[in-house]
Formats: sequence, structure tokens, C-alpha cells
Amino acid sequence: MAPTPDTIRVVNGFDKAGYTYYPILIVGGGESGIALACRLKEEGFDQFRIFERQAGIGGTWWINRYPGVACDIPAAFYSFSFSPNYKWTSLYPSGAEIHKYLGDTCEKYQIVDKIQVNTDVSELRWLEAEQVWEATLTHMVPGTGDISAKDREKRIAEKGRDSVYLRQEIVRARIVCSAAGGFVEPNAWPSSIPGRDSFEGPVFHSARWDDSVEFKDKNVIVIGTGCSAAQFVPRLTKEPYSAKSVTQVMRSPPWVVPRPSEPGGKEKYEKWSPKIFSTVPGLAKVFRFLMFATGEKDWYTIFALNSWNHKTRKKLESQMVTRMEQMTPEKYHEILTPNYSIGCKRRIFDNVWLESLNDPKIELTTKPITKVSPNSVTIGPGRTYPDPEDKNSKAPTDEQTIPADVIVLGNGFEVTAWLHPLRIRGKEGRYMQDVWDERGGPQAYLGLAMDGFPNLFIIFGPNTATGHSSVILASENMVEYSIKFIKKILHGDVSTIEVKKEAEVAWTKTVQDRLSQTVFNTGGCRSWYQSNGWNATGYPYSQSDFTLRCMFPKWSDWDMEYTRKGLLKKRFRRAASIFLLAWVIIAAYTLRDRGSGVYGSLANYNNFLRRFFKQGLTTVWGLVNRGITMIPD
Repeated sequence: MAPTPDTIRVVNGFDKAGYTYYPILIVGGGESGIALACRLKEEGFDQFRIFERQAGIGGTWWINRYPGVACDIPAAFYSFSFSPNYKWTSLYPSGAEIHKYLGDTCEKYQIVDKIQVNTDVSELRWLEAEQVWEATLTHMVPGTGDISAKDREKRIAEKGRDSVYLRQEIVRARIVCSAAGGFVEPNAWPSSIPGRDSFEGPVFHSARWDDSVEFKDKNVIVIGTGCSAAQFVPRLTKEPYSAKSVTQVMRSPPWVVPRPSEPGGKEKYEKWSPKIFSTVPGLAKVFRFLMFATGEKDWYTIFALNSWNHKTRKKLESQMVTRMEQMTPEKYHEILTPNYSIGCKRRIFDNVWLESLNDPKIELTTKPITKVSPNSVTIGPGRTYPDPEDKNSKAPTDEQTIPADVIVLGNGFEVTAWLHPLRIRGKEGRYMQDVWDERGGPQAYLGLAMDGFPNLFIIFGPNTATGHSSVILASENMVEYSIKFIKKILHGDVSTIEVKKEAEVAWTKTVQDRLSQTVFNTGGCRSWYQSNGWNATGYPYSQSDFTLRCMFPKWSDWDMEYTRKGLLKKRFRRAASIFLLAWVIIAAYTLRDRGSGVYGSLANYNNFLRRFFKQGLTTVWGLVNRGITMIPD
């Protein structure tokens, strides 16, 4: 991408209505925002700014600091293809190591100075006359962006607005890319559980881990059995936490599958893999491809709906139930056997949690919390799983009061509230959320763009999660797709780019129809993939399919408003294509001359080339001149 004169600058700085202008504004400094920024630098463009609400870069890897936080897929596949790391200390590195990798990548591509933390992009508004986005930036008290939106509201109510927000600033941008991510806002305290305010001990979400809390000899209640809980629960009874007891409250059982083992064993892999991958050319890429291929195999064997998939799922489910029964006490076998298809909601890749249920200090229950008291919680009567009406079930339903000193929420995120709390106002003053509500739910063309919102690209938007592959790979695909369009604007060929409404609506219909033929929608589970019958999370095809769609855009699905320069280049390319095609056809016809022999044919061909080039160049120049005169002012 050639350098462009479009630069960051202050417009009318002396005036009260002055503002800072950014050619590209990126919302979010997580892995998607970092990937986009690095690729822009590779393309030769550095006139952009990343605004990050949190106090540091890394997104989910900055904010999640609970015990045992780590990548649950091989790191070779959870890293940027353009910035490989050959020195991971483990196949499944810790959150701290992943955060360091992201930081090192920022330093490598020299984008650290392009990231502004403690700054929330609270609203975007499209200015049709100027054809730019106006962004409202809220500068925050350092660190307050790390707490949830609900906790910020609570702090404001108690201590005033100045305890969270410092000031607002209005800026403008030609292009906006939202890389806000999905795991942003943690779910709040379950409204069905009374007595929260009476509890005397600390209560916090695992995504906002409180390091000041003392766990030694404390009775801990954990709400939830998702991926995060599977990582931190086994560690709470061990040093340095040494909890007296952990009671884990589960709504329904997840499917727990084993993580792929390290080639050669854990110790040998950790010792030798950094040296081998750094020394043997191409080996790391082969290993990464094998991880990708393994994930793609899962798509074709688990997620689609056909008779063969049904058989493979049932076989896998039987194997996983047998594995669970071999690893856990018998009293948990019934409540840990899912009654829905594997893949319906996110699987837990783990080799620790099931084993930890043998710890006498850890208790798993499906009896719901029915009351919270100052130093205890009451579970039961009743149960959430199996069905309390199932008379054949032996799962307990009795009421029980247990001591509680600490409550940890591991109940997930508000993933169905896409882009929340960012408000985006497009053409005709319409908010994106309102458009989504009218059309049935959150959606976007390829998860990337919405009609009525020009020059706006969403990285990892609705319906882009596959459930079987790497999030980073999906983000990279969307980054590469977006850059193809961003280039046209930065080169001055196009002023605005917007997906066509009919293309967006047709794509969304295809996605929702296709999802009805996948295990996401038909597996019989309740998951965060869906809300009110609308699946705005899952991608109904393989990651290979998504990669190909991002590699080869369907240009006819987009409306582009060309500049004078862009129209000239477009006409020139069209004329050049016609000229080349005519040249090939006539040259082939000339070489068909059979009566002149080889040398005669070559002589005729040389004469033809001289005449054709002379006439062709005259014709092309005429077409270009005609195109110039037809370009509107």
C-alpha cells in the first residue's frame, strides 16, 4: 500500500469546534485490533490510532487473570500467521505468556505509540455531508476501564461521575474498524438468586479477579461450569490459595473433551520445541497446518447435520461419557452426562477439571442457590439438572445450607449484546441496534459490514465464531478482507464503501437458514450462541469456507462511490483489458496463417504488432481522454 497524503491532523485547532482527524480509527486493542494495526503497517500505512478502554493492550488476555488462565487450543494455532512465535514455553501457554506475545508483536511492528488506553469510544455518528465518522471519546480515570459497565455505574452513583470519567473529546475518522471483541462485559449476579446485598464476603466475576481476596481456609462458592471455571476451580484448594472448601454450582453439564497432548510428552515438548521450531525451516508452519486440519475435521464430523455426522457424534459422545466416568466419582456420573449433542455449545478442552472432582474439598451440585445469607448460601430444594420431574433420577434435590466466605461468578459474558456498550449511528440517524431489532437480531455481511453504515468494518462481528477453530485465524481472515477495501479509500480511489442492503439481507437469511441445519441450533442445548431463537454467534460453515470468502470478495455486493482519480483508473483498466483481449485474439488469428511458413508468419506477426500497438495506443489514449471529460467535478 503506497503512502498516502491522508494523515492524522488537527483541524481548526484554534477554534472551539476544532477536532483531531484520523484516517483510520480502530476500536479495541485486543488481538483483532493488533492484527489490523500490524497488517496496516506491513502495507505501508501508519496513520491510524487504536483506542482501548482498558488500562492495557491484549483485550481478554489483559483482563482475565484468574488462577490457571491459559489458552485451551495449541498456541501454534493461536498466534498470528504474520508474526509466528517459535518459543512458546508450552503447547498451552498461560495468559501472561500470551499477553507478552501480543505486547512483543506490538513492539515488533512499532505500533505501541499508536495505542491509547483508558479511552472509551462510546459513540460513532456518520456525517453524510463530510463523509466521515464522528467519534465520541471518553477519557477515563486510569484503571476504571478494567471494571465492568455495571460496576462503573455503581461507582458513579456512589462517588460521582469524576470518579470514572475525566473528559469527553470529539474526533473524526475517514474509516472506523471495530475490534471490540465479544467477551467484554461479564454477566451480572443472577437475578433469580435473592440476598446478594446481605452477603458479607467478597463477590466478583472470574473475568475481574480480585487478587486482594484471601482464600486460605475459606469456604468458596463458584457459580458456573464454563471454560474459565474449569481452569480455576481445580487450583483453589491447592497452594497458594488453599481454600477450605469449594462448592461449584452447575446449571447443566458441559461436554469435556481431552486436550491434544504434546508431541513426545509435555516435558520433552517444552524443552525441545522452541529450539526445533526455530531451527528447522517450515516445521512450525507444518505443525500449525496440522492443528488447522484437525479443527476442520471436527467441523465435518461434529457440527453438520447428516446421517454420517449423527453416527460420529454418537460415537464421540459415548467415548466422552466413558472417559468422564473413569475420571470422576460415581456420585457425579448422572449430573455430568449431557442430554444434548456435543458441539451444541462450546466444548471444554481440559485434562484437569474432571480429575479435580475427586478432591474431597471440591463439591459439584446442580441444586440451585435459592438464598444468600451473610455467611452462607442455601442450595435447593430442587435441581436444574436432570429435569426435576424425572422420577428415575437419583440426583439430590434436598435443601442444604452451606457456609460461604467468598462467591466467584463464572457465569460467562453478555456475548449476545454485540458491540455493547458502543452506540453506532449511521445514515439517516439510524442506530445499528435498531436496525438489528427490525431485522430479527444482530447480523452483518460476512460478520463485517452493515448497509447504512459506510466505511465501517467490524472485525469478528456477528456469526463469525466456528466453535472448532482458532479465533485469531478468523480475525486474520476478516482483517485481510477489510484491508482490500480500506486500500481503495486510502489510495484516494473511493470515498465511501458500503455493502448493499440486498446482499446483507440475503447473506443473513442464508446464515440463519444454514444454522438450522447445524448442531448449534438443533443439538437440544441452551447456550450463549442463541438469544430468543436468533443465533448471532455461530458460523454455519467451515473455517476453510470463511477463508476462501475473505480471499475473494464478491465486489458486486458492494456500493463504492468513486473519486475522480478512481473513475479514471477504473476506465483506464477497462480500456487496457479490452486492448489486451483484442491483442490476444488478433495475434492468435495472425499466427494461424499456414501458407507463409514459419518465417513468413513471424514477419507478418511483427508487422501486425507495430500496426496494432500504434493504433491500440491511439485508441486507448482516446478512451482515457474521453473518460477524463466524463468524470464529474
